[in-house]
Amino acid sequence: MAISGWTRTESPFHRGELAIQARLGVQEQMDKQGRRGIRDFLPDQHRQFFAQLPYVIAGTVDAIGSPWASILVGNPGFLSSPSDRTLHVAAKPLFGDPLATTLANGIDIGLLGIELSTRRRNRLNGTVIATQSDGFEVQVRQCFGNCPQYIQARRSQLAEFDPQTAKPVHSIDQFGEPERTIIAAADTFFIATAYQAELAGLASGVDVSHRGGKPGFVRIDGDSPEERLRQRTLTIPDFVGNNQFNTFGNLALNPRAGLLFMDFDQGDLLYLTGTAEVIWEGAEILAYERAERLLRFQLDQGYRVQGSLPLRWSIPEFSPFLVG
Repeated sequence: MAISGWTRTESPFHRGELAIQARLGVQEQMDKQGRRGIRDFLPDQHRQFFAQLPYVIAGTVDAIGSPWASILVGNPGFLSSPSDRTLHVAAKPLFGDPLATTLANGIDIGLLGIELSTRRRNRLNGTVIATQSDGFEVQVRQCFGNCPQYIQARRSQLAEFDPQTAKPVHSIDQFGEPERTIIAAADTFFIATAYQAELAGLASGVDVSHRGGKPGFVRIDGDSPEERLRQRTLTIPDFVGNNQFNTFGNLALNPRAGLLFMDFDQGDLLYLTGTAEVIWEGAEILAYERAERLLRFQLDQGYRVQGSLPLRWSIPEFSPFLVG
């Protein structure tokens, strides 16, 4: 039996997403695809997928409207679905993660279940309807799968850990040498964005997404010694994707974004929040191989937490979309 898709009259996309889809001539195509693949419940295969994961990426917004991307970690089974409309998360935020301050009843949240080893990923956007001492529960607003493009395959092994064990936390408002090292080596990061207009409907909320490329694909602007002392800007190529434009659609209406970088070797986590704009045309796009447009991020504030991530990773196998 086929699983029903989006059965509501209104579009599964909000006006920011629709505007970009129309700009690029894919709105009619994406309406059909969205109504087939986006649901307001968790299909059984998604419920099973979340249950087998040892980590999940989360996106939330703080009290002043700044998005943050976070990671929650636990033994497989820490994500469970009591019903196809809810997801239970039995995990506490890691020490120093902004999620510890943003998590509360009634907030919008975006979750990305991603299994790097298989390049499989599912997105869930919803509302936190309950918090407990050891976790929280999310009511599903939208759930949908994503293609495996640009995901570097890595196997992971979870080490024993206590999420409340103190780690060195460094507050930053510009990129110092440790931050530049993490960013320059990155082949993967995550971005949280939000559109939370009043009465915006089921297509509104917080979204968190994966971005991948060859190491060095995220560029720190400013090369001179003087500029290096006050670097706060990142430029990131945007490659051909699924044409939903969830992230860029949010940015069209709310130019705030949160980024999460991981040091897969040392376990350091780099949480950033700031503003972002899309560069749609111009000669600078040509400097980035295969880029269709650019994302420019301006840092407001961030945190680097040393040795925070209790996962050990294999050497990556780069996406075939990046080979050649």
